[in-house]
Amino acid sequence: MMKALERFETLRNWTADERFVIKQVAQLATEVFKPRAADYDERKAFPWENIQSLKEIGLNRIFIPAAYGGAPLSYRCYLEVVRIISEACASTGVIYSTNSATSRSIFQFGTEEQSQRFLPRIAAGGLAALAITEAHAGSAAGDMLTAFRPDGNDIVIDGEKIFITSGDVADIVLLFGKWSEMEPSSKAISALILERGTPGFDVMRLEKKMGMHASSTAALSFKDCRVSRYNLLGEPGDGMKILLATLNKTRPSISAQALGIATAAFNDMLAYTNERRQGGRRIVEYQANQFLMADHATNLLMARVFLDYVASLFDDGIDDIGVEASMVKTMSSDLAMRLTTDAVQMHGGCGYTREYRVERLMREAKVTQIWEGTNEIQRQLIGRDLVVR
Repeated sequence: MMKALERFETLRNWTADERFVIKQVAQLATEVFKPRAADYDERKAFPWENIQSLKEIGLNRIFIPAAYGGAPLSYRCYLEVVRIISEACASTGVIYSTNSATSRSIFQFGTEEQSQRFLPRIAAGGLAALAITEAHAGSAAGDMLTAFRPDGNDIVIDGEKIFITSGDVADIVLLFGKWSEMEPSSKAISALILERGTPGFDVMRLEKKMGMHASSTAALSFKDCRVSRYNLLGEPGDGMKILLATLNKTRPSISAQALGIATAAFNDMLAYTNERRQGGRRIVEYQANQFLMADHATNLLMARVFLDYVASLFDDGIDDIGVEASMVKTMSSDLAMRLTTDAVQMHGGCGYTREYRVERLMREAKVTQIWEGTNEIQRQLIGRDLVVR
């Protein structure tokens, strides 16, 4: 890898515990996840062996408070772990990062009893899911129709969700819907915790996707699905606040996923162009190719530095990072799509075959521009911050 990125790595000032975890994850990613990734993708098989490996080293514990079975490290370290995993197997990266998003919301907005009930299960390796998106609403979360109807000490859920990562296998689902006794607007959005196996909670189908084949994406239905009112996160109508806070943490995770994919593509492109010869010269020796890769190298380093900056804001206790989260998500995912596309092009006809990893990386990069709010939505959020009020 380029010297500038190597220097960046040496100056990141990880603690001893963080260095140990990063080294452990990097070894697992290189020796276990990377060799399995193509086969999981080809078979469209959920990477249970990878999830078990993460469980064995207790990796969910790094985003769980110690009081609930965790061994917390910095958010910056967590994002680096997501990036490393995603570089080796993007599907495993998104499964892992979804666990964190759900856990942080439960801890931030839940009661002590809810944290005691649910967080130790995730710390021990349980899977979690976020259920936000609906077919007719898309990025307009305020238009969701899933209904939460209070009935004595219970809440009855009716509705459907789509595009739910790990929705079919998650032990715990953080579900968003509208409180039936409130005016049906975004102010009625509420959140609750749902457990797998609850009667009335069913998986309608698994999506057939362009990429991320090893990560399951489910459509879920809820019909007279009854849970205890103790599963409500916060108060009725707190859902939009919880949703926005959750997305502020998940969007940097998407950036880490995208940069993992982009790094893999850049390394493959670099190796191939230094080896492949055309017209008596290595491909990397042609100036046009050098210029293209120089731009990618520069942008890749810039995005890595920016992601560290956004993570440091959170670690310093700054919660209002919505604009920065949108910026780094957009920057990283756009870079991943450009870089993987150019990596395929640089491989020529070989890049269009599944013999080379860049074909899969290009398919995987695309969704990072779409989920957790499309990049068009992110630019809208950034643009609003530019309007003088």
